[in-house]
Amino acid sequence: MSAARPLSLDEFAEAAHSAGRFALDTEFMGEGRYRTLLCLIQLAVPVWSTEDDPILLLDPLAADFDGAALAALLADPAVEVVVHAGRQDVALLRRALETDVTRLFDTQVAAGFAGLGSQSSYDSLLREVLGVRLRKSASFTRWDARPLTDEQLDYARDDVVHLLDLAERISERLESLGRLSWALEECDPLTRASDERDPDNILRRLPRSTALSPRSRSVARELVLWREANAARHDRPVQNILGDPTLVEIARRVPRSAEQLERIRGVGTIRGNRGRELMAAVERGLENEPPPVPERHGGPFGKPEDAPLVALAESLLRARALQAKIAYELLATRADLQAIVAALREGSEPVDARPLNGWRRELVGEELLRLLSGQVALAVAEGGSGTAIQIHPLE
Repeated sequence: MSAARPLSLDEFAEAAHSAGRFALDTEFMGEGRYRTLLCLIQLAVPVWSTEDDPILLLDPLAADFDGAALAALLADPAVEVVVHAGRQDVALLRRALETDVTRLFDTQVAAGFAGLGSQSSYDSLLREVLGVRLRKSASFTRWDARPLTDEQLDYARDDVVHLLDLAERISERLESLGRLSWALEECDPLTRASDERDPDNILRRLPRSTALSPRSRSVARELVLWREANAARHDRPVQNILGDPTLVEIARRVPRSAEQLERIRGVGTIRGNRGRELMAAVERGLENEPPPVPERHGGPFGKPEDAPLVALAESLLRARALQAKIAYELLATRADLQAIVAALREGSEPVDARPLNGWRRELVGEELLRLLSGQVALAVAEGGSGTAIQIHPLE
């Protein structure tokens, strides 16, 4: 029996357009680099011919790699891209191929709406839904080394060979439950996943950055820019260039000489040209206008007396999640509930809180607001099966 004929990327794109969907996964290496390196792209289309191989492996590290056809496919709203836990895959491909992703179905996200757990691994879903077991033997190998071994290639194929069947089975289950639109709503933000590094976001996340004076914040921002440029130029993690605590301490102390700089812990190896560049960044920071202090988001601050209401709200959401067989993690975080309780205490409604938007509001958000406003009460059911919590209107 002869081997199946491999498809070209153009042929694959034509098949994906015809089918209206294709499966995608990637292999990558992030260790010791400034940006994660995309090393392999695995694609699969529904089987339509026994003569053609439905799986295509693309090597983005090859000198002759041209991903234009794949970029166009990802951006086509008529074609669904099926992934599993695909946030990083999407971010990598959007950057590497300079494209958009417009329509996504993530089996891990969708599984949470089908009573299968919101953080289920690909292996566990294949076992539970399809009864398939994979041999995962090459996950920690060097995907940036060439040539790839047969073991690696088999591993890569396994990551997509059953993905379309899995997505179809989960979709069927969601259709029967009336929740497919909920899952697609939750998948949509993943199409905008990005690994781009924004200096202002990095500045906001620095430890103790909010305690810096305006002058020191300006210095810190220039140090962030200097560190990013160095890390990109040498392809090294930013923390290997200058650690966060050291960066903040330099900004706080504002050294004006090499001697003052070297007295700061963690600066010992930054000398010569790099030391002069760092000092130049400090000087630029002193000359620039200070960046604005970031506004506080998330509504009113929580208070200790909010804790019982937060616990009550969580009880309602957990009960409804059990009843609906939806992963609780999809409904809310504790921070969401704290923001809702704090806002209602001050007479407003936190419109940005997840339980009060989209499908979540339909499932439990309105009920949550009635509970927290004293219109309904929770009670323990007598006997029976399933959840032990009932909700009753108050006169």
